Parts: sequence; structure tokens; C-alpha cells
Amino acid sequence: MPTDSAASTPLLILVDGHSLAFRSYYAHSRGPDGGLRTSTGIPTSVAYGFLRSLFDMLQAEAPTHMAVAFDMAAPTFRHEADKDYKAGRPDTPEDFLPDLENLQEVLSALNIPLLSVEGYEADDVLGTLVRLGKQAGYRVKILSGDRDLFQLVDDDGKVSVLYLSSTFGPRAAAGAMEIQEQQVTDKMGVTAAQVVDYKALCGDASDNIPGVKGIGAKTAVKLLDEFGDLKTIYASLDGIKGAARKKLEAGQAEALHSQYLAQIHLDVPLEASIEECQLEPFDLDAVKPLLERLELRQFQKSLPRLQQVFSGQKPDTAKPSLSEALLAAPADDDIWFYSAADTEASERVRVATIAPQIIDTAAALADLVKILAACQDPSAPVAWDTETTALEPRDAQLVGLGCCWGPEPDAIAYIPLHHEQGHYLSQTDVLAALRPILESADYPKALQNAKFDRLVLKAQGVELDGVQFDTMLASYVLNPEASHNLTDLALRYLNLSAQSYSDLVPKGKTIAHLSVEQVAQYCGEDVHVTFRLVEPLRQALAEGPELERLLQAVELPLEPVLADMEYCGIRIDTDYLKSLSETLAVDLAAIEQRAYTDAGTEFNLGSPKQLSELLFDTLGLDKRKSRKTKTGYSTDAATLEKLQGDHPVIDAVLEYRTLAKLKSTYVDALPSLVRPDTQRVHTDFNQAITTTGRLSSSNPNLQNIPVRTEFSRKIRAAFVPKPGWQLVAADYSQIELRILAHLSQEPVLVETYRNNEDVHRLTARLLFDRDDITPDERRLGKIINFGVIYGMGAARFAREAGVARDTARQFIERFNERYPKVFAYLQRMQQEAIAQGYVTTLQGRRRHFNFTSSKLKVLRGKPPENIDMAQIKSPGLYDAGQLRAAANAPIQGSSADIIKIAMVRLHQLLQDYQAQLLLQVHDELVFEVPPEEQGVLLPQIQEAMESALKLSVPLVVEINSGDNWMVAK
Repeated sequence: MPTDSAASTPLLILVDGHSLAFRSYYAHSRGPDGGLRTSTGIPTSVAYGFLRSLFDMLQAEAPTHMAVAFDMAAPTFRHEADKDYKAGRPDTPEDFLPDLENLQEVLSALNIPLLSVEGYEADDVLGTLVRLGKQAGYRVKILSGDRDLFQLVDDDGKVSVLYLSSTFGPRAAAGAMEIQEQQVTDKMGVTAAQVVDYKALCGDASDNIPGVKGIGAKTAVKLLDEFGDLKTIYASLDGIKGAARKKLEAGQAEALHSQYLAQIHLDVPLEASIEECQLEPFDLDAVKPLLERLELRQFQKSLPRLQQVFSGQKPDTAKPSLSEALLAAPADDDIWFYSAADTEASERVRVATIAPQIIDTAAALADLVKILAACQDPSAPVAWDTETTALEPRDAQLVGLGCCWGPEPDAIAYIPLHHEQGHYLSQTDVLAALRPILESADYPKALQNAKFDRLVLKAQGVELDGVQFDTMLASYVLNPEASHNLTDLALRYLNLSAQSYSDLVPKGKTIAHLSVEQVAQYCGEDVHVTFRLVEPLRQALAEGPELERLLQAVELPLEPVLADMEYCGIRIDTDYLKSLSETLAVDLAAIEQRAYTDAGTEFNLGSPKQLSELLFDTLGLDKRKSRKTKTGYSTDAATLEKLQGDHPVIDAVLEYRTLAKLKSTYVDALPSLVRPDTQRVHTDFNQAITTTGRLSSSNPNLQNIPVRTEFSRKIRAAFVPKPGWQLVAADYSQIELRILAHLSQEPVLVETYRNNEDVHRLTARLLFDRDDITPDERRLGKIINFGVIYGMGAARFAREAGVARDTARQFIERFNERYPKVFAYLQRMQQEAIAQGYVTTLQGRRRHFNFTSSKLKVLRGKPPENIDMAQIKSPGLYDAGQLRAAANAPIQGSSADIIKIAMVRLHQLLQDYQAQLLLQVHDELVFEVPPEEQGVLLPQIQEAMESALKLSVPLVVEINSGDNWMVAK
């Protein structure tokens, strides 16, 4: 409890906005529907978790002043100093940003200052506010889940961190531990003043800060305990003996660089003063509609207490806190995110009790091999798992191997291989003993995300075989919308909860830092859960035989194909990209000057705030084509598309954004992703992410390389084969339209494809009711052909085709009249989605739909043919989007199935050749082929792809080769 003098001192609360927002998002992403949403489909995980934590903290702390700092999308000075800073982080989830914008709108209505400064991180903004607050005599508390901010804690108790739990869960976003000087030392082993130098020595994997190679956390703590700070350490190198001195000498530049990256700046140019952060009463009439729209009605009950805090009054602590009120709410209250059954289930969670055998002697290893040699029953595949120091297989040290061969608590083994402490066998000896089992299909295996373990073992010279079951892929086939990580699968199918990696491994360390016993328990739980998951997942698959076939015939055989593609990678011409970057910089400067001329003034094209002021205040463009945000009016892509034609500067801004994104995302980023040892980029192919069945890729994302403009196509010229070889690109022609023709059995479409005629010209002829079609009219036919698959409406068609909305509406109506079976098929898919909750592809892949409006919910279980779509009007934005997705899912999913089947066939075909399959991008496959194999191999590639699945219309593959991907395309 604060002292009387402390209580009378003004309290400044600072909130690390993105830290709390992300924690709120992931805390609720494990809900039954993968996150919180309103009945109209608005995502609310961020807003709910953030406001809940904030309101509780405000009631508990009763601050006088407050501010929330957010990161900006633009790079900071740290990114300029190190292009690898924070590299490799996963992409921001699609539903996070709109959720964040809604939250910020609520915070703005509460009169809470929201601060961001271009070129700096939120941490720097917070650090500057801490400095200013201390100078003004305030107590300062920082709400965050980021240990980086521990460096701001002082030794006189004036600055502390309200540190959020490292556990994610529906209740994790609320509640925080106050961290002062002593708690920093307890958690990190160093003082707050030493946190920066600690990171300078041992680095920070989460931010990609390198530190000194070979210096771990224990050594860093020991050095700082002895010498005090980094400067003194390097001034005292003569007194440091052994390997530590050599590592420090070799890594001095990295240490200073890491120190620079880790240091929070305290002199950020802020537009707001501390005085402007004083809490003031808010307008209830402004806040309530926002909470109502987000269906966060429970928060409205706490607004009077919140108003007390904002007015400087002492809150009524006799009443329960917001969290207590939420948890005490009856099942039928406004808290609709979790049902009573969900709550009951969460209380029944228990931790599995296991007793893993630790294999650290030759005799124990020999006994284990005997046990495993007897495990050849396909109904009970042995579960395997690898523990590593990194997620990149080539860089990862194999810390240990785990396996489970039965449900008994001791039918588990952990084989330590590389721990910093403890006894373990030679990796060479262990892998030699296990190789006959790991590399043989005679020994059935089950894994969670087998591709990762396959690549880890491949990097160690072991070719994994016999993978009969992958729990992640089985879950994905059963329901692609669900979460497929092992923790969630254990909870969903076994009602078990195991320790998470983030709770087990301290930040900045790897699993190799832990004791053999700790990792044996952790890895043992993983393989035990994996083993036990096989049976319930198989039972679930057996309820839909087509899903079991999909797993066995498509997804499981595809996994080793993707592993080989990732391991091989593709060559990048970095010199070409450097030249292209220089050209692009000149082009961007020219576009910038053109934009200034069009606007009549200079402005920052990369600043949404300045652009908003220019467009809507200075130029007076139509605000109704935008939407209000915390910084003014939105200038996102959708808004700029609506404004095209209203002013010349819009075209310049769109062109600038497109080229700037290409430059930063690909031209400048790709060279940094080239591995020095292979001179190739190794993208990750994600097999269990998309809801449609399509593959995605990351690090880098090659699925999003645009091909529409001449310049974007030039990026593909950077992808090259081995010297003397050629790249071959094989692309399915109009595959989705061909699938639509097959599924709908529209006679005129089927006949056109069978006769190898131009389907876009056909559509244009039917729309314009004449045979003589111009190229521009054919373009309109192409737009509507592809647009109808994705549920394109009149507004979107008008925008893309450049026609009036009435004309666009007439075209769509005429399309439906000319192709009645297409219209009927698309409607039938919507009826099936409403009636049974899912639709299926040609291979039986399902995409599930959970409609939110009552008018659709009551139709669940009805015969699809009895559902009158004409009676379903205005279902809400979310459900309308779901219906469009339902019409499209069988088409897009069937396309994904076909190319996956082709990849499996081709992988087998290429076993007899040197050529390799490198990439899959949408409907295209890219190969690396030596010149002597082209003549015989290209026709076989084409035939394998065209015969992947027999349709009532022919599949056609266009295949080309060249010295780079652009030429081959």
C-alpha cells in the first residue's frame, strides 16, 4: 500500500498500448470461435481484453494523469540501424488492426491521450514520459508485458512497471504484478540500470538483438555482477580469463550495437505535455454508443465508477471490480463470449501425470531401441518430438528427442543431446542407434507438425520416414477454422493442460538452458499428448470418410513435399535487386514531386494523418467516402479507391504506396533473407493456416508478389535457377472458372472449355448480345467472370470496370440470366452453408460457417432446398461476407486440392531426375531444371498437372522456361 505522502503525490499511469493490445488479442484467440466477435462479425478480442485490464487498473490505482503509447507502422531509427531488428516476427493477424482501431476510438472518447511519434517506438515515448513525469514530481507506473521497460524502473520507488502475466488465457490480460528494483533483480539477475547492458551481452531473441556470440544469460549476469556495466567490462578485459574474454573481444562491435538497439530513448519530441495527460471527465453519450456497437455492454455498468476516477474522486472500492463483476455475471448476461459449458470445461482442466525415462546411458539407449523396434502396430504409432534452440532447422541445435509408445505414464522417453548442464550421450551415437527406426516406414510414427521435425532431422542427416499421422494436419482437415496448436488440441480432445513453452523458457534464453529433467517433463508431455490425440482425432475423421481420405491421400503425402521445397529454397539475384532498388528510389522521388505539384503543397506521403488533413481539410474531398479514426479520416486503400477521379493527387498517392510497399517488402527485404551458406531464400510453406485449403507462405510471403504491373513483374526476375539451369513455371489456366463450369454444369461454359474457346469473349458476347467484341469489352467479361466467383457486387464491379453503378448492376443481372446454372449453383452453396454449417470441395474438404444473425441460425438443420434465399435480406455485414465465402469456398478449395495432388505426383516423378520443385504460388508451380532434362520432363510435368483430377472440362496447364521467373512466367 502507498504511504500517505505517496498517496498525495500525483500518479501518472503509462500504458504500453501494443503490448496490452496483443496480449488481449491472444488471450481471447482461444475462444470457441477463435476470438471474440459481435453478432455482426466485428472482432472485439483486443477491445474487450484491453478495456477490462484498463478499467480494473484505473479503479485499483486511481491515477491523476494517464497516457497510452502505440507503435507506428513506419520503421524506426532502430530499423535504420539494423535491417534485421525485430525481423522474423509473424505477420499481424488480419482481424487485429480493425479491432485496434475500434479500441482507439473508445480510448479517444474517454479523453485518454494516445501518443505515437514517427521514427520511434512506443517504448521511447514511454521512456520520455517517465523522464518528464519524474522531473515534475509524479509517481509513474507503466502497464506492460514487456521486460524491456524494466530499465526505466528507478531505485527510489518513483517508477515501477505493472507487469502483465506471461500466460495467455481468457483471464490473463487482467491483473498485473508491480515490478520495482528488487523484483527486476529477482526476475533477471541484474539491476534495472543494468538491463540494457545485459541485453547488449546476451542479446534478445524476441527483438533479434544479437548480443555477443557465445555469451549467455548466466555469463552476462556474472560479468555485470563483477564489473557493474558494459563499459567497465571492456575496460577490464585483461582481468577476464578464458573463453569469455575471447568472445567479448570478438563481439565488442556487436555488444555496442546491441546496447544501442536495447537502450530506450528519453528525449522523443512529444506533441503533448505531462499536464495534457491529466484525466478529465468524459462524455457518457460519446462513449456508450461505441460500447454498444462493439456489444461490450457490461463495460457500461462500470462507467460511473470510471467517471469518479477521471473526476479526481476516490472510487467506490466496496463494489466489485470490473473483472469480478464479469466473472460473477450469470450465463445469460451480456457476456456471450463463453458459454456456461465452456466455463465448466475450463474448470475441469487437469495436468497429465507422466514419468518420462531419461535416456543418458548406452544401456538405456539400447533398451529403448528394443522397445521401439517392437512398435510396428499402425493403430498405435509412436509419437515423436524434437526440442531445438531455434525455429530455423539449419540453425537449430538439436537439444533432445522425445518419444511415446503407449498411454502409460512411463511409456515415454526423453533423450538429451545438447544441454548446457547435465549428462547426455553423443548425438552421433544416438542418431546412429535410432536411424534404422526413424528412416523406416516399417515403424509407424505420429507427430504434431511433422514438417518441422522432418527438417530438423534432415539438417542432422536423418531422413524421416513412416509418418502415419500428424495431429496438426488432422485437426486442420476436420475444421480449418479452429486452432491447431498442441495446447488447444489437448484441451479440446483430452481436457488436458500442459506447461507452455513461454512459461517454461525465460525470455532471451533457449530450451538448452534448462535442466535435462525440466525438458524431459516438457517434451514428455508433448509426446504423451500427441500419442493420446491420435485415437480421438481418428474417430472424428471416421465420421466423415471423405475427410480421412483427404488427410491420407493429400495432406499427409504433401508434408514431405513441402519440407523438401523449403530445404531446397530458391536462388536470388541480389545484385539485380540492388540495382532495382536504386531505380525505384528515383521513381518514388519523382512520384513524390508529382504529388506535391498536384496537391499544391508538400506533405509526407507516408503519414496517414498528414494525408487525411490534406485530402479532407485542405482539398475538401468528400468525407462520406471515408470513415472517422483517432487521427482524422481514414486514408486506407479502400478509401483511396473510392476517391479515385476526385483529385489528381489520389493517383499519385496510390502509385507511391504500391511502389514503396514493393520496395520495402520485396526489393529491399529479399536480399537480407538469403542464407549465406546456401545463397538461397527458404520460404516457409504453411499447410494448416488458410480456411480454404490453399497453402500460404511466410518469411518471405511469396504468395503476395503482385503481377499486374510491369514493375511488380520485374521482382520475379530476381528469382533465378542454378547456373546453367533454367526455371520452369507451370500455371493452371483459369482453373477456378473451369471448376465452376464443372460444379455448375452450365452447358455453354462446359462446351466452351471443351472446345478450347475464349470464355471471357463468350461472356462478353452474352452480356453485349453481339459477336463482334472489342478488347475492352472482353476485359469486362473477364472482370465479371472472376468477380462472380468472389461474390463481387455492383459497387466493386463498377469500380474495377470503370462503369457506372447502374451499368454494373445491369451486367451482373444479365450474367445471372445468361448463366442460370452458375447462379443456381452459387446459391445452392449458400443454402448448404446455412442448413448444415459447412460446404465441401470436390475432394470432400469442408469449410465451416457459424452465422450470427437469428434469421439464419433458425434455418440450421433445414433441407437446403427449402431455404428461400430471396427471403434472406440484410443478414448483416459479417453474415453477408460468410455467404459470399460459402459460395466461393468449394471452388477455391477444389483448386487447392488439385494443385496439392499434382505436387504429390510431381514429387514422386522427380525422384528419377535432378530437377526440383521449388515454389507453389496460387495456381502455379516453379521448378529448377537442368537443360538436358527439359525436353523429356516438361511434357510429363504438364501431363501430371492436367490429369491430377478428372473434371467434365479439361484442365489446361501453360508451361514456360527461362533464365528467371519473370521470363518463365
